[in-house]
Amino acid sequence: MNNSAKHPVVLITGAAVRLGAATARLLHLHGYNIIIHCNKSVTDATSLSDELNQQRENSATVLQANLSDMNAVTELGKQSIATWGQLDVLINNASAFYPTPLAEISQSQWDELFASNARAPLFLAQACAQALTQQEGCIINISDLYAQRGLSNHSIYTMAKAAQEAMTRSLARELAPKVRVNGIAPGAILWPPGEELSEEKKQAIINNASLKKMGAPEDIANAVLFLLEKGSYITGQVIHVDGGR
Repeated sequence: MNNSAKHPVVLITGAAVRLGAATARLLHLHGYNIIIHCNKSVTDATSLSDELNQQRENSATVLQANLSDMNAVTELGKQSIATWGQLDVLINNASAFYPTPLAEISQSQWDELFASNARAPLFLAQACAQALTQQEGCIINISDLYAQRGLSNHSIYTMAKAAQEAMTRSLARELAPKVRVNGIAPGAILWPPGEELSEEKKQAIINNASLKKMGAPEDIANAVLFLLEKGSYITGQVIHVDGGR
């Protein structure tokens, strides 16, 4: 990246909680200004912004947008660039996730899952491409190991993530040589919200990993930091952070 600015600016979608929040904290620690995108998690986003601003004044802000709304997606890109007059990194982290058994699939489920996992990342990249090119910046898409493996009862979600990975490879070519585009595919890091998994099921998932343990949100955040700070010759790749799953 072009590090001429004192504090490079990163937009992280879905940054209020979970992996997004862990990534925001780590990048902030390493000198980045953070744009925390949220939709419904305004309270969590505001709390995180306050926490970061207490550590370094005027270093974090919150932008709210429904990623299913195309106008809101475009406006999010514009507002992100305007906040500090530049944008160095776009991290497409926000993701709807829930089961869609084949017999029950609806068009509204298709629209919702593709909106956050594929469509919004593409059009945010479009809205931010010029600013990212100017800063010789990066795009990082948070994918899922199931984009390549498939997951029973989650066909729409896995299709959307597979589309996101295809987008990662295509944009890496299109935006080169100024902007690098990569993905990160987490494994067992956090259990899905709203889904009750038995202890037996959880243990079976852990046992499928070569390292025989759960990962942590910080593992994903560290992979992001590596791609930003040490990965200057890496583009068009999806790195699996899954314990050898």
